[in-house]
Amino acid sequence: MTKDVAEHGSFPAKDYHDPPPAPLFDPVELTKWSFYRALIAEFVATLLFLYVTVLTVIGYKSQIDPDLKGDACGGVGILGIAWAFGGMIFVLVYCTAGISGGHINPAVTFGLFLARKVSLIRAVLYMVAQCLGAICGVALVKAFQSAYYVKYGGGANSLSDGYSTGVGLGAEIVGTFVLVYTVFSATDPKRKARDSHVPVLAPLPIGFAVFIVHLATIPVTGTGINPARSLGAAVIYNNDTAWNDHWLFWVGPFIGAALAAFYHQFILRAGAAKALGSFRSNSSHV
Repeated sequence: MTKDVAEHGSFPAKDYHDPPPAPLFDPVELTKWSFYRALIAEFVATLLFLYVTVLTVIGYKSQIDPDLKGDACGGVGILGIAWAFGGMIFVLVYCTAGISGGHINPAVTFGLFLARKVSLIRAVLYMVAQCLGAICGVALVKAFQSAYYVKYGGGANSLSDGYSTGVGLGAEIVGTFVLVYTVFSATDPKRKARDSHVPVLAPLPIGFAVFIVHLATIPVTGTGINPARSLGAAVIYNNDTAWNDHWLFWVGPFIGAALAAFYHQFILRAGAAKALGSFRSNSSHV
């Protein structure tokens, strides 16, 4: 057995193959029910995501409101809000991964498109479905809790006082990089060959990535890292506060997603491809 076989395990070469790149334009997708089922899944998942998480944010603010005799140290706190976002992503990715891939975030879709994991048609329509789902999810929150919704800011993202635009943009870029990098790593088809002894449940690390990023950036921007989440809250709340720095929650996540795609595909995976070539060469001499 060669050194490469010992390091990577005794797996046949076929286990190292990536799926072929998605075509840039694939009009055939538009004729398949599975494509529209995936769009519906992305819409519903993003709707549920915004409904639960925005309710959590508003509920926390009402719990600490002194006008309602709230306790400033009570409520779910930032930790609870972070758990709501991360937990919902874990649940929804788990439920939809086999149907749509479980993107639930235009930045994730954009990163996967850059890596040729999805076609342009699928990427664009996924983003539309996600944004519509987010708007509908926040609309449900407002419909059910109109008074609290308006009073406590509608769960909209905004740059916190004391932080510069550059700091906010950096927080969104790095936070989205962490998320999209985790998505690439958790769904990498070569993980089976490299880490076969470690079972990987992809939604779990993705949910934890969202949780950890929220802990770090809620005080800065309220944590966007998901343009659909930010758009849905801004559209329904429709206040200057929600729109003033809204561009941060698109530019930052898209830059972060692009950097994560480049890092994983052209740096980490380039090294994996080189190792694979060495493995195949040495395997022929075993």
